[in-house]
Amino acid sequence: MRMKTSKQSGATLLVSLIILVLMTLLGVSSFLLGKSNMQTVGNMQQRNEAMAAAQQTVEETVSKTQFFETPTNAVPGGCAANTKCVDVNADGKSDVTVVLATPKCVQAQVIQNSALNYADAEDAGCAIGAQQGQFGISGATTGNSICANSLWELSAEATDDVTESKVSVTQGAAVRVSTDNIAASCP
Repeated sequence: MRMKTSKQSGATLLVSLIILVLMTLLGVSSFLLGKSNMQTVGNMQQRNEAMAAAQQTVEETVSKTQFFETPTNAVPGGCAANTKCVDVNADGKSDVTVVLATPKCVQAQVIQNSALNYADAEDAGCAIGAQQGQFGISGATTGNSICANSLWELSAEATDDVTESKVSVTQGAAVRVSTDNIAASCP
């Protein structure tokens, strides 16, 4: 008995190799796409953390009188003059460094005694100038209180300590201040 031998052309092997290459390419492209998406999400998270740190620093600065009394050292509890080091992930190390530009007084207007509401505690403190009697050069009462309404511009730049990405925040603040502070800090 003779055995029948058949010729195999190898078409199955060729098709299998093509399918294997296509599946490998599909797997690699899926991995790269996922990695790219993770980098994008990570960058957005770092940007949002830096933005929040800058905003927090500006809000803390505005909530204290230090920014118009000593504008060159306006950040309360900062790690340097007008600088705040923020630990985002609570590991004890600074993650974001926020540098506050020297607050700028944009506008200031002295409040007239006649514009004060003495029932309001804030206005009552300003009326001291009226009670003490501020005098002008000619000796007549100027009518000004010892307070002024002021408009300030605060700008902060947050830098991520690892990626060195930067985010800037600018905010305006209207504050009632002493005329002494206006004379020292406002043009």
